[in-house]
Amino acid sequence: MVKVSNISKSFKDVLALDNVTFAANQGELYGIIGPDGAGKTTLFRIMTTLTIPDNGTVYINNRSIIKDYMEIRKHIGYMPGKFALYQDLTVEENLNFFASVFDTDVNENYDLIKGIYSHIAPFKKRKAGNLSGGMKQKLALSCALIHKPEVLFLDEPTTGVDPVSRKEFWDMLAGLKQMGITIIVSTPYMDEASRCDRIALIKNGKFLHVDTPDNIIAAFNKNLIAVTASGMKTLLNDIRKCNHITSAFAFGSEIHALIDDYNNIGNVLSYLNTMKYRDAEIKIISPNIEDCFIWSK
Repeated sequence: MVKVSNISKSFKDVLALDNVTFAANQGELYGIIGPDGAGKTTLFRIMTTLTIPDNGTVYINNRSIIKDYMEIRKHIGYMPGKFALYQDLTVEENLNFFASVFDTDVNENYDLIKGIYSHIAPFKKRKAGNLSGGMKQKLALSCALIHKPEVLFLDEPTTGVDPVSRKEFWDMLAGLKQMGITIIVSTPYMDEASRCDRIALIKNGKFLHVDTPDNIIAAFNKNLIAVTASGMKTLLNDIRKCNHITSAFAFGSEIHALIDDYNNIGNVLSYLNTMKYRDAEIKIISPNIEDCFIWSK
């Protein structure tokens, strides 16, 4: 359905994408996971025919983004990271406008957006600029779907949205997947990776791993521990100085660290005790996607 081969793109001296290759199957929910500046938006703009790559090819259902870009635009939906609808138009007016752009109307494909649009229908006379973040995302998704696209591209759709709205949004994507729509979504939130069929971890314009979330976690082959103690502000720097710790990063209320051997946990505790961390605790933990990303080569 979507085939990306050896895509590279530079902006002056900045290499935004470096030989990116992947394929998403029909009906697949495919996640591209990485921090801001990793190259996600550049990749999405190339896949949606808005930017031309320096090298490589992209085919959307056997259509080339170079030769067949006008035809591709009729069959894809694109929701950019920044809210891009007309803020001075009402909810209803925005939806009708985007339907007319694709030579259709709301009634023709209403069944496709009903589950999403029903959340904002009570506010259909409200201007889009006056909606909450979560409602804006639902309206943008409805407008991207109104022409019944084959592939839906969503660039960081839940950035800046509250946790409840984030969950609702991903529940909606699961429903769209059941309808056979191919969805390619990017996000900086590592916890959202588990909602995808497959994910690609992207860093500095390169794909590090492409697999199911479970397989990426299962392939993690390092000795991972979580460390807690009072004085967390200084703990990170101090534990990085321990001879048995090869790397460490802050994870919320804990520090996740790689230890050379689990048998040396006692030695690390002794070291922390000499550094005045009397209440230090260490436990062996299983990795999550964020751990896999941070310690990817």
